[in-house]
Amino acid sequence: MPEIELDYSTTVSRELVHRESVAEVFLTDHRPHGNGVRIAAQLPRTHAYYSDHTVSPALYDPLLLMEVLRQCGILASSVYMEAPDDSAYVFDAAALDVLDFEALRIGPRPGRMSIDFQIAGTRSRKGRAYGAVYEVRADIDGRPAVSARLECRWMPRRTWKALRERTRSGLDLTPRAHLTGLRLPTYLVGRRSAHNVVLAQAERDGALVTGHVVVDRDHPGLFDHALDHISGAVMYEAFRQTALYAASEVHGLAPRGLVTEELRIDFLQVAEFEPATDCRAEVHALEESGVTVDLALVQGDRSVATGRMRLNRRLCGGLADRGLRMATA
Repeated sequence: MPEIELDYSTTVSRELVHRESVAEVFLTDHRPHGNGVRIAAQLPRTHAYYSDHTVSPALYDPLLLMEVLRQCGILASSVYMEAPDDSAYVFDAAALDVLDFEALRIGPRPGRMSIDFQIAGTRSRKGRAYGAVYEVRADIDGRPAVSARLECRWMPRRTWKALRERTRSGLDLTPRAHLTGLRLPTYLVGRRSAHNVVLAQAERDGALVTGHVVVDRDHPGLFDHALDHISGAVMYEAFRQTALYAASEVHGLAPRGLVTEELRIDFLQVAEFEPATDCRAEVHALEESGVTVDLALVQGDRSVATGRMRLNRRLCGGLADRGLRMATA
């Protein structure tokens, strides 16, 4: 990317990225650039949620980078697209591709992420924008790391509240029994802490795997602030853990040797808290470099999100082998 001097000394206001905890704000600076904005973020070397993985060597979590980009979307829409301060944001789709796993390797200092956040399209009504498509490329410490695409909309909170009331009035929201205790063993989903496991009672039928999603509204990483629906962060994590578990069950791949290389997700409907939530995975044929998994988050007969995740094993293994050679040289 062309050099633009960005400041990494302090975070932006938490209100600009819709975070409650200052510790969960990763953006530090922003400057207009081209048809968009250049944004800086500092990546934490340790984090109770994003660093809790068994994969080795330690890499910045692609879902941490997705959260950084979510924050970028809200900041860019608010500051550069003139979204009103009281806006509620709806993300319709997201895609992330890792360009270089070496760029994700955690070094001796917090990573400096430089994000080229370009406006690829807008939605307007009566001459006023209410949505945007963002095309993204990001470096970490000067090395190309990821590309991404985000689609989002915004609306006044009173409009969001009215839409939610109308939608919920047409649903059967009789509370279902939620599984919150018997979570899968941590090693089956690539985690160290049981607190970060979001699946319970997973079942396999051939290449199809279904896991029941644990929605823990007290989890500080997945629910930083109060919401009236299941967060996108929970959906991302449910997709990943179901994909890891499915790859292990169907192809015998150890979750500790897999890392997310590509993620596609379409958010179809608001995921309500009351219904039991399942994540379904269909595993593709095994390839030398990894495996692709099609995913769907469902509540009864409602699909609330669909997507695809590719898990890489060759590059991760190569990194691990290189680290071993360097340690023994």
